Amino acid sequence: MSRKVALVTGAGQGIGEGVARQLATDGFAVALSGRHLDKVQRVTDDIEKDGGEAYAIEADVQYRDQVFDSVQKTVDHFGHLDVFVNNAGIAHVAQICNTKEDDLDKLLDINVKGTFFGIQAAAAQFRKQKTPGKIINASSIAGHEGFELLGAYSATKFAIRGLTQAAAKELARYQITVNAYCPGIVLTPMWDQIDEEMGQVNHVAKGESLKQYLSGIALGRGEEPQDVANLVSFLASEKANYITGQAIMVDGGIKYV
Repeated sequence: MSRKVALVTGAGQGIGEGVARQLATDGFAVALSGRHLDKVQRVTDDIEKDGGEAYAIEADVQYRDQVFDSVQKTVDHFGHLDVFVNNAGIAHVAQICNTKEDDLDKLLDINVKGTFFGIQAAAAQFRKQKTPGKIINASSIAGHEGFELLGAYSATKFAIRGLTQAAAKELARYQITVNAYCPGIVLTPMWDQIDEEMGQVNHVAKGESLKQYLSGIALGRGEEPQDVANLVSFLASEKANYITGQAIMVDGGIKYV
């Protein structure tokens, strides 16, 4: 067990891809899971071309058995698990009064239940191994303040903070830490989607909604996946061994807590 092993969900693009690449650079063997095997396989191949060790897994986090199976496949392939990154998530733009039940269900299934199942699966494996472990969840600035047109999404990200705190308290006795990262306006396909859908609701041109949000960032630029990956790199390292139950902002200066 000399080499650390991490499993990252939703690792086929965006923040998840950035996190997987950074952990590989940090020396982790990385399992990448996602609903679209071709996407996670592309990132896996790139990591291996760069001299890293990676393994692609097709899994949909809204299904408990697939989350547990992805952990088992990781252990079967690499021998053990040290870090589990609950990154997979989706967004939806709509006023609360106009949010359809099916869309709400999908957000809850992927963002909340997916994270819940990830905590369960990772904790079970760490306890089975009788080793410390790290669980790192994806919250958001929308988990600290509800955002207009992102009410349902915000609710799921507030839920992640609650899960993170409760799990940290329950799992500390096993030397398992649980923390969350809270990104801001990250320049990924998810924010392209949010910008386009907000534009449709507010009848503004594509790019205008994103531009408005970017103008409120103290550091004067949009966030890159690498900015988030840098925080996850720290939380996954031994330097963060005494940190648990925290939801840490990484937003360039939008929300201050």
